[in-house]
Amino acid sequence: MLRCLLVDDEPLALRLLAGYVERIPFLELVGTCRSAIEAMQVLQREPVDVLFLDVQMPDLTGVEFVRTLRPNAAVVFTTAYKQYAVEGFDLDAVDYLIKPIPFDRFLKAATKVQERLQPAAAAAPPAPAPPAPAPAAPAEEYIFVKADYHTQRVTLRDIRYLEGLKDYVKIHTGAGKPLLTLNSLRAFEERLPATEFVRVHRSYIVALSWIDSIRKNRIYMGEVVIPIGDAYADAFHQLIEQRNMH
Repeated sequence: MLRCLLVDDEPLALRLLAGYVERIPFLELVGTCRSAIEAMQVLQREPVDVLFLDVQMPDLTGVEFVRTLRPNAAVVFTTAYKQYAVEGFDLDAVDYLIKPIPFDRFLKAATKVQERLQPAAAAAPPAPAPPAPAPAAPAEEYIFVKADYHTQRVTLRDIRYLEGLKDYVKIHTGAGKPLLTLNSLRAFEERLPATEFVRVHRSYIVALSWIDSIRKNRIYMGEVVIPIGDAYADAFHQLIEQRNMH
């Protein structure tokens, strides 16, 4: 098992790659980080075999991070910019992934890491399939939120989108007045199932099942138009592309 750390300043990109890691049996996710500084702190307290590291990040880029610290882990760079590839390989990176990253390309990079770090395991025949796991617990169907001086149950399938307003979040269900709760979008992003709800803007989380259409960087839900922020666009469009019929 290879312990891996994901580092990217885009939350949707982290969520996408974390989903990829869960699908690869020889990878174990140690954690996700939004900056190289945060990754540095994790590396000081956790053993890590491989870093999937974004190049373009604020404060300290992925290339600067590797050049300065030389982390004791294999490195796979991820970025939307091809021009960094040569510099990445000069730093002995195992691979270089160009966003948007399809699963098969991520799997190929992970296999290259395994071949470098665990050559015997990579060459061994596949182990027999383990027994089927017990059925998973049913997904959460509702949450409770404090709104208008009382605690309100909200059914997840009714939520169309959430709108962040400084210290408050508006929950739009399409049934009457939106609920206004004292909370943060970050808290909802961490709580709501990632397969159904996606953050597309610093002020919006949308339910995928309620999207009518997507045109450029706009989401249409009935008469509501929601912008897609630049920091979230690549990962969101890649997520939608995975669900496209080809």
